[in-house]
Amino acid sequence: MGESTEELSTEIAGTRQRMASDLDALQDRVSPSAIMDRRKEAARSRVLGVRDKVMGKASDVHGGAASAGSGATDTLQGAAHGVADRAHGQVQGSPLAAGLVAFGAGVVIAGLIPATAKEAQVASALADTAQEKGGPLIEQAKSLGQEMGQDLKERAAGAAQEVKDTATESVGRVKDEGQTAAENVRSEAQPNG
Repeated sequence: MGESTEELSTEIAGTRQRMASDLDALQDRVSPSAIMDRRKEAARSRVLGVRDKVMGKASDVHGGAASAGSGATDTLQGAAHGVADRAHGQVQGSPLAAGLVAFGAGVVIAGLIPATAKEAQVASALADTAQEKGGPLIEQAKSLGQEMGQDLKERAAGAAQEVKDTATESVGRVKDEGQTAAENVRSEAQPNG
């Protein structure tokens, strides 16, 4: 072989350091918490995309609520603007809450103005359309949640097994290299015969 004990020790230390670095990188990549963080972020992005498609942005809610009162009298228009401004300020960053507040403000305003037959007909058609369009979205959200849960469960189990297998393999490799190095040191230390 021709390598000195110091060279072998340095080589073993370098191998251990590389293996430790590789194990750390592998653990970061396949750790259940890192996988969960990546999957949560992906799910959050999908949910935000669906939410924006359905509800629009928070600024759209403010503009829509303010314009809803434009056909009413000045008093009702002022009330709608006030409710929309308060709703926007209180629920900024929470479009679902903004939607609920805007819906509540709409119900209050609608209760102050008597409905015509045409408005009742349009309201009924709108409710039917909302139910028809909203049902698939709810089912899609449920399906997405179940799919993500199953996927996370499978990935976490696979990642845990992969980490275990890699660790076992690395321990065996370090043990074998250590034994080989020790045998080499012993053979070099013995006087040639």
